[in-house]
Amino acid sequence: MKQKSYLSEKLHDQLVNILGKDHIKTDHDSLQTFGRDWTCAYTPDPLAIVFPTSIGQVQAIVKLAIIEKIPLVPSGGRTGLSGGAVAINKELVVSFDKMNKIVEFDAFSRTVKCQAGVITAELQKFADEHDLYYPVDFASSGSSQIGGNISTNAGGIKVMKYGMTRQWVAGLTVVTGQGDILDLNHGLQKNNTGYDLRQLFIGAEGTLGFIVEAVMRLTQKPDDLQVMVMGVHNFSDIMHVLDTFQNNLDLTAFEFFSDKALEKVTQHQNLQYPLDTPASYYILLEFEDVSKNSNTVAYELFDECLNKGWGLDGIMSQNLSQNKSLWQLREGIAESISIGATYKYDISTVISKTPDCLNALETLINAQHPEFETIWFGHIGDGNVHLNLLKPASLEETEFLSQCNTLSKAIYAIVARFHGSISAEHGIGLIKKEYLSYTRSAEEITLMKQIKKSFDPHNLFNPNKIFDQA
Repeated sequence: MKQKSYLSEKLHDQLVNILGKDHIKTDHDSLQTFGRDWTCAYTPDPLAIVFPTSIGQVQAIVKLAIIEKIPLVPSGGRTGLSGGAVAINKELVVSFDKMNKIVEFDAFSRTVKCQAGVITAELQKFADEHDLYYPVDFASSGSSQIGGNISTNAGGIKVMKYGMTRQWVAGLTVVTGQGDILDLNHGLQKNNTGYDLRQLFIGAEGTLGFIVEAVMRLTQKPDDLQVMVMGVHNFSDIMHVLDTFQNNLDLTAFEFFSDKALEKVTQHQNLQYPLDTPASYYILLEFEDVSKNSNTVAYELFDECLNKGWGLDGIMSQNLSQNKSLWQLREGIAESISIGATYKYDISTVISKTPDCLNALETLINAQHPEFETIWFGHIGDGNVHLNLLKPASLEETEFLSQCNTLSKAIYAIVARFHGSISAEHGIGLIKKEYLSYTRSAEEITLMKQIKKSFDPHNLFNPNKIFDQA
């Protein structure tokens, strides 16, 4: 199938002068591939795809875009779930695939300067080769890019111990909407000299400018990680188990998933059920064996949970292979439920409010759409849960999406009632921008728009993402 190119001969020649002809694509497959992310909710319609290899080239592209009034959309690993990296209105897509080099390593500071297109797993591998650790981890680490991670402030499975991506960004080099290059913070540990502009670009989804390089912090490797899976009957019991374990062990992760989620992942990936006793919910917790007797403590805490009626059954990993097998029960869920149409919610509350919020959401869904199959999983240790609604076979996809969109207002109203967030880690993009006011006040949104205008006065950087700019 051939797709018409909207790229004029004049603009094509200007881009060739900047990049060379081999770094510009206008063919149908490239436009479709690089014009979307994992949401697949929109039909891509970009102007062209360009592949810069240097900061200077990115700056030249931006300056050309300002002159020609061409909107720009950044493209990283395209693993986003909110439509933040889709091009649907003749935007020029700037892919960072070819800006994928480790630039510099500082062993004393434990920092790595890398280009925006470095794959997350490659940074993790680099850290490991230097006997260090990059702890931000999630299912898409094999394809997501550092620039995209920073632009969405990616979280993942280790947040309760290591925090979000924001905590690991020591410096940024960015190209703003005025074509300026800003080198922010220079990797400093201490720099108390007014506004930290670096923080504005973290989580901004490419709306203020393009991140082209980043100085990322590394840390020491965790010592002898152990994994336990436990079945519980009630969601409220999960909170008791969390409190018991985090007060006595150095937890690096505390995840949960429902019995329906476990059923999906074991069937799809041909995995064995981890426990003999069925449960309504399952906990996966990971801890670091700092004191070298943590296993003994973990077994004692497990027995305590059983004796108090919070836990039903459990299993502890005995080696690295079993660690991976148990983690697959949690990490494989998203892929396992994506075979058919799925509507995803990524919400968070203060941890103590999570049970009440989840119960209110389940009551709502069961009352309004009992035919929807509901799949729960997430990072309960930091208050982030993922709600997934699966399309019934009898319902057309367009009607299913329409019903979910209507339901979303009621769902986000409940989240707002608990002072939670409509997007814990996936961002706003296009999909959630109409619901931004459920989490952000009118005053906050006004200030955000003013910040956007300061950095991007021509409104060319990822326009109409997060909010519509007048």
